[in-house]
Amino acid sequence: MQEIVCPNCGKAFTIDAAGYAEILKQVHNDEFEKAIKERLSVAETDKKNSIEIAVARKDNEVENLKMQLENLKSGQEIAIKEARLKIQEEFQEEIKLKDEEIARYKEFKAKLSTKMVGETLEQHCEIEFNKLRATGFSRAYFEKDSDAKGGSKGDYIFRDYDTEGNEYISIMFEMKNESDETATKKKNEDFFKELDKDRSEKGCEYAVLVSMLEADSELYNNGIVDVSHRYPKMYVVRPQFFIPIITLLRNAAQSSIESKAELARVKAQNIDITRFEEELEGFKEGFNYNYNQYSKKFQSAIDEIDEAIKRLEKTKAALSGADNQLRLANNKAQDLTVKRLTRGNPTMAAKFRELKNDKDQELQEIESIDEDSE
Repeated sequence: MQEIVCPNCGKAFTIDAAGYAEILKQVHNDEFEKAIKERLSVAETDKKNSIEIAVARKDNEVENLKMQLENLKSGQEIAIKEARLKIQEEFQEEIKLKDEEIARYKEFKAKLSTKMVGETLEQHCEIEFNKLRATGFSRAYFEKDSDAKGGSKGDYIFRDYDTEGNEYISIMFEMKNESDETATKKKNEDFFKELDKDRSEKGCEYAVLVSMLEADSELYNNGIVDVSHRYPKMYVVRPQFFIPIITLLRNAAQSSIESKAELARVKAQNIDITRFEEELEGFKEGFNYNYNQYSKKFQSAIDEIDEAIKRLEKTKAALSGADNQLRLANNKAQDLTVKRLTRGNPTMAAKFRELKNDKDQELQEIESIDEDSE
């Protein structure tokens, strides 16, 4: 038995082991359930607090992101506005400068004669080139085209060379301009055909028309205009693009210097081979000519021999025929007798008898003379 004191009244009472175990079980279960409930409550409170904290943090992050986005949008708008304003200002300034340049140029042109306008444009280009000749074009050739043997000539020819002296670019230049007072206005395309002809006759790779014609043309006022669709490797530029077009074309050509140098070496080799082939062909032609000549003479001699053989064969045949005739005649002569000759001819028979008798008499006289002499 187990004695237990009541905590409330202080009385003691006894309880068996089974009752005691049941009481302990109840006490344990109550405490366990209480502990579970407390822990669940704490966990629920912690969970709720964590969710609230997380939500608060997320809300704070979202607000921060929103603020950053707003600040970014505001910054971008400000930057865009500033850039747009700057571009507009620069554009307006460029337009102003262009207008001032055009105004100055028109005022300048008005003071010049038509001839002087063209000469001044040429002088301008030559001066601009000479400013850079020593530093940028030390090996280049840039001179007026003085060769008019083809009937016409361009204004200037530009040629540049590599360190080995190989030409890798050439440009035919034509400078065209006219004053506002000129009665007949020309167009740029009026000079394309003649410029292409000059380029071809002088062996230049490119053709460039430096022009102030068609001053109001938006096409030509944009800068460098490629007109290769009309004539090969031809460009039209305003005077301010004179040096840039040379630089542009030269830089493009410099990338092919090594290829052109190799091509020059191959050409030199081909020239040697060509010379050898030409000499060989010359020898072959000479030998063939001599062979043909001797062959003709040899054939002619053979033909003459053949003709001689034919003639001899004919002569042989003729002689053979004549020999046969002579043989027949001889046979006939051998068969010929006095009897046959006098047959049917009594007169001839009598004559032959007389001759025979006379001959017989002469023989008898000769015989008698011989006998007497003995």
